[in-house]
Amino acid sequence: MQTITNGLQTVLDAITGAAAEYPMLGIWYTTVIRFVLPVLALLILLTVIRSLLTVPHIPETWAYISLPNGERVPLTHWENLIGRAKNNDVILSYPSISRTHAAINRNDKGEWTLYDLDSTGGTTVNGYTVDGDAILEEGDVVSFGGVETVFLPLTVSEKRSQRQLRAEETRPVSPWGLLVLLTMFQVFTAIQLIVSMGEKATVNIPLVFLGLTATMWIYCLTFRAMRRVGFEMELIAFFLCTLGLSVTASTNPDDLLKIFLTMLGGLFGFMILCFILRNLENAQKIRWVMAAGAIGMLAITLVAGTGAYGAKLWLKLGPISIQPSEIAKICYIFAGAATLDRLFKKRNLTLFIVLTGMCGGCLALMNDFGTALIFFVTFLVIAFMRSGDWATLALICSGCGIGGMMLLKLKAHVAARFAVWGHAWEHASDSGFQQVRTMSASASGGLIGVGAGNGWLKGIFAADTDLVYGMLCEEFGFIIAFLAILCIITLAVFSVRACRAGRSSFYTIAACAASSMMVVQTCLNVFGAVDLLPLTGVTFPFVSNGGSAMLSAWGLLAFLKATDTRQNASFAVKLPSRKQIKQEDEIDNYTDYTEDYNDYMEDDYEED
Repeated sequence: MQTITNGLQTVLDAITGAAAEYPMLGIWYTTVIRFVLPVLALLILLTVIRSLLTVPHIPETWAYISLPNGERVPLTHWENLIGRAKNNDVILSYPSISRTHAAINRNDKGEWTLYDLDSTGGTTVNGYTVDGDAILEEGDVVSFGGVETVFLPLTVSEKRSQRQLRAEETRPVSPWGLLVLLTMFQVFTAIQLIVSMGEKATVNIPLVFLGLTATMWIYCLTFRAMRRVGFEMELIAFFLCTLGLSVTASTNPDDLLKIFLTMLGGLFGFMILCFILRNLENAQKIRWVMAAGAIGMLAITLVAGTGAYGAKLWLKLGPISIQPSEIAKICYIFAGAATLDRLFKKRNLTLFIVLTGMCGGCLALMNDFGTALIFFVTFLVIAFMRSGDWATLALICSGCGIGGMMLLKLKAHVAARFAVWGHAWEHASDSGFQQVRTMSASASGGLIGVGAGNGWLKGIFAADTDLVYGMLCEEFGFIIAFLAILCIITLAVFSVRACRAGRSSFYTIAACAASSMMVVQTCLNVFGAVDLLPLTGVTFPFVSNGGSAMLSAWGLLAFLKATDTRQNASFAVKLPSRKQIKQEDEIDNYTDYTEDYNDYMEDDYEED
């Protein structure tokens, strides 16, 4: 490590020495690099975004239901609704069948279970009435309201053909060229920061950017060796982290190493969470542990937390300061997601509403109203996906709206933020000071920015957190700042598209909730900084300076990664082992040989 540090110090001294001896060299470098970085960002992100938004999500077929007329209806999810209604996965248009009649679910082991959803006509398996649920086996005769069907699995040949088709049609973009471009972006940014800071530049700048570059290459090479081919989400995260490290280096160079280490911790947590999500049964088991964790962290912060302006947001653990509400976001989504068989149990939804009320109450008492708003929007998304009841959601929104108006009467500092909203220029020297400076700095950056480290907004309080969008616009320009927003939107759109082919409602609900949380958080950060919304103090995912926020952003990304069912794309989706594929190929080859032999014997018999 000391050898690497000494080498980087030599490089740092060479750059700063050249810039000091030849001032025009630094000026020319900044001038050129201001145009180069937006071009690199466009090449990287437009390629990644195009791949995420254009690659088709071909549904996986897991089994079939054979109808009385001989038609085979595929079961394309692990959880399938059956009934007359058009929103069912399997539509059976028979008068004796209820609108939502039954559900057929699959677990990680490949075992299938049939659930009767209080249907009028009843459900039977091989003549036995289903009271609640029943195990399904290959060839079972299932009667829905008197309509007999047969449950059929996929053949080995069909499994192999499906894998081949999905591998050809859903292959993501290759990451290697993009990694080279992103490496160039990181190197050029690090040099620009050194040039702009001059003698104040420390060895942490090249050390951290080298560490980031090495981390993303090692990550991609490791998982490519594990037969994974989809890295678009991670490339977006690494790009945003690059911007975040640059912002931190510009405003608080002493925090640079800390933020990099928390980024590594977030990446490690992302991988752990993805591996947990691979096993749906285990993910379900820890839901209520996560719920208890969310309440516990917020309650401890409420009692023992520290902060400013009446808000208790941080816990001090020796030299380390954490913001538990950021970690609670992950726990909350984990607890809110549910598999299909649990969605029809009112007790589960009631408990989730209680969990939401307790989390919201803690956040309100902590005066963390920005995070409370994010939790509320996430609750609406999860509640709608679990119930589909617009009337209930409208009632909840009305009640919360009344509560919000009462809050403005009770909390003077919250009311002050709303009072200045839309009138920042009228209060440029007091309550609108931050927004006015952010808008001025954003405008001064133009399309290509003034260069990393050359901005003046970094001298304003919370420039690298609440006002980070202004720093992006000023130092990197509007093009890169807009691309950063587009990255978050792309992740959300991808998750919604992927959910159509999702395996389980657990993954679907979790991904939509996580993407909604990221989008709302980004909107509050960006629009609050430019006075289009009240300034709430929430962070920009992956970009804002803050260790807890970085951990939270990587954790939310894991839920999105779990919805990526493109063939071999995501390590959060378990693949069949090489041994299993080999056995299936042997069975398929033996089946082909047997069929060919039988055809030959039949032809020979006919000739005789």
